[in-house]
Amino acid sequence: MILRMLWCVTLILLHTLGAHSQLLEGIYCGKSNCYDILGVTREATKNEIAKSYRRLAKQYHPDLHRDKDAKLVAEEQFKTLANAYDILKDEESRSEYDDMLDNPDQYYAHYYRYYKRRMAPKVDVRIVLVVTISVISVIQYYSGWQRYDTAIKYFMTVPKYRNRAIDIAKQEGLLHGDKKSKGKAKMPKGVDDIIKKVIEDKMDIKGAYAKPSITDVLWIQLILAPYTIAKYIFWYVSWIWRHTIMKQPYSDEEKLYLIRKYLKMGQYQFDSQEEGRKQDFLDKELWIRENFDEWFKEEEENAKKQLAENNKYKQYRRYLKNHGVGRMTFDDS
Repeated sequence: MILRMLWCVTLILLHTLGAHSQLLEGIYCGKSNCYDILGVTREATKNEIAKSYRRLAKQYHPDLHRDKDAKLVAEEQFKTLANAYDILKDEESRSEYDDMLDNPDQYYAHYYRYYKRRMAPKVDVRIVLVVTISVISVIQYYSGWQRYDTAIKYFMTVPKYRNRAIDIAKQEGLLHGDKKSKGKAKMPKGVDDIIKKVIEDKMDIKGAYAKPSITDVLWIQLILAPYTIAKYIFWYVSWIWRHTIMKQPYSDEEKLYLIRKYLKMGQYQFDSQEEGRKQDFLDKELWIRENFDEWFKEEEENAKKQLAENNKYKQYRRYLKNHGVGRMTFDDS
C-alpha cells in the first residue's frame, strides 16, 4: 500500500514537472505562461491578444484600488500583464517564445535570444552610422576652415606678406595712398578685410592649413570610395605596365612621388615643401634609390654637425656629463 502511494506521488510530480519544464526562470514570463496570464490560447490572433490585455489592464489598474494592500497586488499584476503583452504583441518575440515552449531542452539558446533582444540597441544601427558620419563630416569641414582662417590671420601679421598684400591691393585699386601709409595704424578702416582678401586670393597655402574642400569630408570620401579604389587599381596596373614591363622613364610628377615615398612624408607634408626644394630633389635625381640613400646619409651627417656646433646642445651635453641622465636637482644656480 505504501509503495503504491509513493508511486502515485512520483507520477504526479513527474507530470507536474513535464507540464512546466518548458518555462524557464528569469526570462519571458518566468514560470508562468504568457498566454495563460492574458487568458488567451496559442492560436489567438494579435487583435484578440490586444483586446484581452486592454480588458485585464482596466481590471487590474492600480488607480482603481483604494486599499493599500490591494493597490500593491494590482500593481504587480498590472506589471505581469504588461510584460506578457509586450512579449506576445511583437511577432518576432512571440515566435521566439513559442519556440521555447516547443523546444524546452534548448534553454541555452532561449536565454541567449532573450537577452540579445533585451540588450540590443533600440535605435536602428543604420541611423546611428548616418548620424555619426554626418557629425564627423561637419566637425572635419569646420575644423579645416578654422585651421585655414588661423593661417590667413598669421600671414596678416607677418610684415613681408602684409606689405606685399598692400602693394597688390593698391595695384588693383582696392587701396589708395602712398607707401608711407603702410603702417597698420595709418591705414583706413576696413584695410584688414582687404588684406585678408588679397592673401586668400594670391597665396597658395598647402599642407594641413590648406583651404578645405568639400571632397575632403568623410561623407564625400565614402561616396567616392568605389571610384577612388578603381582609380588606384588602374594607376597601379598602369605603373607596373609602363615602368616595370615597358621600362618607360618617369615623369617629374612620378619622380616626386617616389621621392615622397622614400622620405616617408604624407601628401600634405610634401606639398608644403618649397618649390625650390622639390626642384633640388629632381636635380639630384633622388628618385633613384641609391642616390637617395647617399643623399639622406649626407643630410644626417650635416644635421649631426650642426647640432654638435649648437650652443644650446653643447650646454645640454655638459649638463648630462655633470649631472647624468634622468637625475633630478633643485640647484637653481
